[in-house]
Amino acid sequence: MYEFLWWWLFALLPLPLLIRWWLKPAEQAEGVALKVPFLEDFQQGKQLLGSSWYGLLALLLASVAWVMLVAAAARPVWIGDTVAMPVSGRDLMLAVDLSGSMQEQDFILNGQVVDRLVATKAVAGEFVRKRTGDRVGLVLFGDQAYLQVPLTFDRQTVLQLLNESQIGLAGERTAIGDAIGLALKRLQASPEKNRVLILMTDGANTAGSVSPLEAADMAATAGLKIYTVGIGSESDQMRSVFGFQLMNPTADLDEKTLKSIAERTGGAYFRARDTEEFHNIYAELDRLEPAEKEAQQWRPQQELFRWPLLAAFVLSMAAAVLRLNRE
Repeated sequence: MYEFLWWWLFALLPLPLLIRWWLKPAEQAEGVALKVPFLEDFQQGKQLLGSSWYGLLALLLASVAWVMLVAAAARPVWIGDTVAMPVSGRDLMLAVDLSGSMQEQDFILNGQVVDRLVATKAVAGEFVRKRTGDRVGLVLFGDQAYLQVPLTFDRQTVLQLLNESQIGLAGERTAIGDAIGLALKRLQASPEKNRVLILMTDGANTAGSVSPLEAADMAATAGLKIYTVGIGSESDQMRSVFGFQLMNPTADLDEKTLKSIAERTGGAYFRARDTEEFHNIYAELDRLEPAEKEAQQWRPQQELFRWPLLAAFVLSMAAAVLRLNRE
């Protein structure tokens, strides 16, 4: 259906008539004479001025142009059928570690060795794409925690800013407690049963003003459920002067603290040693039971003001051309 959102602007339609009625016509100067050197030219001009249809057509075009201009100002819109929005009612915040250790290359993605952040982006991106109806936000943390994307239904923006994040962007250390505190602050307005935080890190808390367990206790009190993900393989081969040595690239991963954070808030701890486990983790998180919420509906609207505005412009130009020909 079609509708004018500002329909009251049609009260301006008689405005030109009122102006014509209120304002007095300009007085004609006396003693003005027209000298015509050739009688034939005078006769042709007289015939043109005498043809009243030029004036009537110009007046008609100008009137229709005014109507189109008022119609454009009244904001005509086309309103579509009611569409139900798929809303699960969950507000989900992702917290991604950007510390220097995330550049460790111990993941294989599509047959290529990649660092931990690239693997995190790939798998977390798939997870975000599936969150139809959820509001998703993004926190990046290193020396400090930063809100990269507030809670939004615009998953494409979340994906774009997640992919644009770089190692060291937030510093070289890891502020897990600050990341939890910032996520909790941004989720305060959400209903308690809807708040979920997924925290991904490959290290231990080495920065920040709040300890992870203190932040976890505050989150538990506020009803924020935290799922923690420990990133990194448990063993790797490194070449040295003595040949290949078996190393543990995640020796700094504080699994005890991450497990405690999850337990205190009613969440769970997951370990991502490779991309397959990463996929399994997000598949499990994807099955989180959504909170009950009333379905939201909306009707798509398409603005149509440009068409009557274009018609008003064309008609005005046509009326101006007729007036010039008449003169």
